[in-house]
Amino acid sequence: MTVFIASLFLPYTVNFRVDNPRDRPPEATPPLPNSAPDTVPPLPTAAASLFEKTNSKTQPGLTPGATTDYERIFASNLAKAEKERSGYPFPPSSLENRFLTESEAHSPAWGVTTSLNQPPKAPTLISPSPSILKHQDPIVAPNEKPVPAKTSDSAPVPPLGAKKPQNVNRKVSFSRAEWTIETAEQGNGGLRNAVRSAKESGYLGDMMWVGTLGMPTDALVEWTRNDIAERLEDEYNSLTVFVNDGDFDGHYTHFCKTILWPVFHYQIPDNPKSKAYEDHSWIYYVKLNEAFAERIAKNWKRGDAIWVQDYHLLLVPAMLRKMLPDAQIGFFLHIAFPSSEVFKCLAPRKELLEGILGANLIGFQTDEYCRHFLQTCSRILCVEATNEGIQMEDRFINVGTFPIGIDPTSWDKRRKAADVERWVDTISERYHDKRLIVSRDKIDSVRGIRQKLLSYELFLNTYPEWADRVVLIQVATSTTEQPELEATISDIAMRINSTHSTLAHQPLVFLKQDLAFPQYLALITVADALMITSLREGMNLTSHEFVYCQDGSNGDKKYGSLILSEFTGSASVFGNHALLVNPWDYRQCSEAIHTALTRDEKKRKEVWEELHRAVLQNSTANWVKSFNETLKKVWNEQSSREIMAVPRLSVPRLIEKYRQSKRRLMIVDYEGTLASWGSPRSIILTTPQRAITTLTELTDDPNNVVYVMSSRMPEEMERLFRQVNNLGLIAENGCFMREPNSDEWTHLADKDHIQNWKTSVSHILSYFKDRTEGSWIEERHCSLVFHYGSAEDRSVAARLAAECADHINDACKNQGVHAIPVEGALIVETSNTNKSSAAELAWRLCLEDPEKKDAGKPDFLLIIGDNREDEPVFRWANKLQKTKAVDYAMTVTLGSRSTEAKATLTQGVTGVLSCLQQLAAPSDKASAPVR
Repeated sequence: MTVFIASLFLPYTVNFRVDNPRDRPPEATPPLPNSAPDTVPPLPTAAASLFEKTNSKTQPGLTPGATTDYERIFASNLAKAEKERSGYPFPPSSLENRFLTESEAHSPAWGVTTSLNQPPKAPTLISPSPSILKHQDPIVAPNEKPVPAKTSDSAPVPPLGAKKPQNVNRKVSFSRAEWTIETAEQGNGGLRNAVRSAKESGYLGDMMWVGTLGMPTDALVEWTRNDIAERLEDEYNSLTVFVNDGDFDGHYTHFCKTILWPVFHYQIPDNPKSKAYEDHSWIYYVKLNEAFAERIAKNWKRGDAIWVQDYHLLLVPAMLRKMLPDAQIGFFLHIAFPSSEVFKCLAPRKELLEGILGANLIGFQTDEYCRHFLQTCSRILCVEATNEGIQMEDRFINVGTFPIGIDPTSWDKRRKAADVERWVDTISERYHDKRLIVSRDKIDSVRGIRQKLLSYELFLNTYPEWADRVVLIQVATSTTEQPELEATISDIAMRINSTHSTLAHQPLVFLKQDLAFPQYLALITVADALMITSLREGMNLTSHEFVYCQDGSNGDKKYGSLILSEFTGSASVFGNHALLVNPWDYRQCSEAIHTALTRDEKKRKEVWEELHRAVLQNSTANWVKSFNETLKKVWNEQSSREIMAVPRLSVPRLIEKYRQSKRRLMIVDYEGTLASWGSPRSIILTTPQRAITTLTELTDDPNNVVYVMSSRMPEEMERLFRQVNNLGLIAENGCFMREPNSDEWTHLADKDHIQNWKTSVSHILSYFKDRTEGSWIEERHCSLVFHYGSAEDRSVAARLAAECADHINDACKNQGVHAIPVEGALIVETSNTNKSSAAELAWRLCLEDPEKKDAGKPDFLLIIGDNREDEPVFRWANKLQKTKAVDYAMTVTLGSRSTEAKATLTQGVTGVLSCLQQLAAPSDKASAPVR
């Protein structure tokens, strides 16, 4: 079995050497007149750093208001530090997939490399129209084809100032260049480390990466692409997805980074300068997802598993489900998932949710994100959301929490490298008499750098005695242009240093560049505290790495304090053992800094041990193992419930078991099973004479105990079956039960509790009924039903019903009440009592009074139903046989949806009555059993 791991970027990319042309001739395309091939600067001898941009000889700019040059130590001898990486983060050889990198590597923007020689990103020929009227096309579902735009007789005239196409054959230089496979700068470092760790631990066998090269590829000729793809597949277990540069840019730079990323982090892009309204980028998002799905489908074999990663590929699960109905598909979201109120601001909200729901298992970092997703599906798609997942009409999708972590084993090896130890000594010597607070973030609207600096400024103002004893080293990288935010941060940094620095001390070191990996490791090793103030973040693995490096094995510092935003996923992992803060509460953040610096070693060690234990429990290998094992388990369960996997009921075999048994318990559903059922207002409550006759024949046998279960009220059930003697009745989905030969009803639900919640829920239902023309409310003894099937506008009614269900499930969660959406209605009932509760009571009554019919406990159990409310009874009966509490149990469904029943009847009500008649018939008239 092969596991396909689909991520937007492969762990590998290509480095070209255009100064060493290959012997293979370029594609037979004549050069354009008066044009020359592109010339690309050769790869620098040392890996470049974001400190130095593209020129390794320039010195990085100092922090605004700097009074010392201490920070220059992070740029000195950089080339030497990079050369002595001992194979990290790049693999020691091209055949070994052993690489360790920062879990949250701050990679450069797509098309802008800092250390590799790759094709440049082509300039946009014509910028998108600034008019919103140009992009009014509706969102097109992934499975639909967009309507082609009308063509014009004449080519459009570019606006004034637009860049003109350059008649340069960009393919020539790269088609003749030699190339090598290198570790990519782009991508999810935490995922790479997790996969490598799982393979080394034996938790992950055969696997195949699926992704893009993370660079522009339009400049590559077809045979170069084929060579690259072939080598990556053969030597690096990687399937390459090629898309046009324009499609990738529209997908990644525009839709992902401009729309999805902000919304998923509670930053709704509605400011005047936002281009989020230009939803034309949606078509590029669909295109790239289709390319991934097609690439995987062509290589998938039966038994393989597919694991789709992150928000870039939200549509891939559903696309694969359509291509590969039986595939084992998992999806994991590495970033936060917002509340339903925020998510519904997205124009393609429905399409995105349906795309995710193509998976068998959906994983999130925290319980909060998981709850938000379930709630969002309930509100927007009007589906039943349970604690375990989403119940669709034809299948169930499991949803769970799988927090990712780091790989302790690899970090131990990397920390012992000579370059890291030298950097530990260098930084410790330079700041030997200072307390270091360290942070590393991207400069964007969700990382909270501005809030952090303002809190630090407040700390220095509140505790001036610390002004010359503490240094905040803020490493900040920028992958997007946010000049206003950067200017604001620069002003705050200038103010801090101009107010609190001296000729010999600088309280803030602001590095607007990234660090080399050994420097980063050394910095979090010697720090006294790490400060993370993200406004939203899926899982901050920098905090995990900091905790692990604070064991004191490298350097003199140990047991550093962790100041962590409560809005990160890591806050749910570490709990109150970290100094949790609200980034917007500057006073709280300031006090957290003071607490971190003034704690005694005993307290710091006590807290660190708890944090360290959490890091070890949530390792990367365990994350991969847990998700894959859960995916396999739920896929097996879901596959067994698929209606196509459920065999037809063998009536002769059932009759054979019936004849061999001594005492029998049979529970049959009423609506849609014994009698056809339609709209509650159009149905006349009568039972077909054939059903009455069949039930009478069954109950006349003293060895039979027969129950009919229904959602109808007790008085209605009595009227329906008054002609049948010795018949047990189960009413209102298990809230009431009447034994055979009895006139008294047993209340299984708490009447006082029901009356209390019905009073409050009825007001909610009335609110939505008044806003839905044609809807009505049905009140039963133990439930309320909001019927909207006859509403004038069904789409609006369904949306309001979804909001109603979500509101009730939130408000009444602790009262044991839930709202279940069904076709054209919303049922509100107690969640503690269902049909299986009554079935279990009927079973116990048979065991407690075996002399009643002069027999022992039942050795034959038959359950027949047709809808979702019958599934708990199927589950209960199957469990009885699994535990050998009964010799034979058969569960039968009439529905076409996924089920836990063991068999299906396709003839509907007629088939049920025919089957029961054959059971009730004398043995000489019954059909011969099939063995």
